[in-house]
Amino acid sequence: MERFHAGRFTEAGLPTDFTQDNHSRSAPGILRGLHYQHTPPQGKLVGVARGAVWDVAVDIRRDSKTFGQYFGVELTGENGVLFWLPAGFAHGFCVLGDEPADMLYKVTGLYNQAGEGGIKFDDAALGIEWPIANPTISDRDINLPSWADYCANAPEWQ
Repeated sequence: MERFHAGRFTEAGLPTDFTQDNHSRSAPGILRGLHYQHTPPQGKLVGVARGAVWDVAVDIRRDSKTFGQYFGVELTGENGVLFWLPAGFAHGFCVLGDEPADMLYKVTGLYNQAGEGGIKFDDAALGIEWPIANPTISDRDINLPSWADYCANAPEWQ
């Protein structure tokens, strides 16, 4: 399966200047997010090599006409769908089914712990409909700020 082709991405107006690849494995029932990185701004191209996830992007760019709206898509090792999240979108996912999920990320900015942030995955103001009941959430993610807190302190996106 071809996961990335610089020429096709250029033709579609998508970036080809990825600086880092990441691989994440999560167990069934895990929910991660919502995460973003603002310094440096980081776009993500995500896909699944094994298993299945419900992947979510939330527009967190204050001056965007889709600010605060989310989009979700199922990514699986079988369907090969890739999901592009530009800088200025928070990202989260939950693992579907009974097997672990291996996610692959290509990112446009190197990881910087001091420049990352997050928003609570189940904030009612966002209205995200997660397709699993009683997910397993990390301590880090369960304690992320609310959508209202993010809005009060939102960074400027380039």
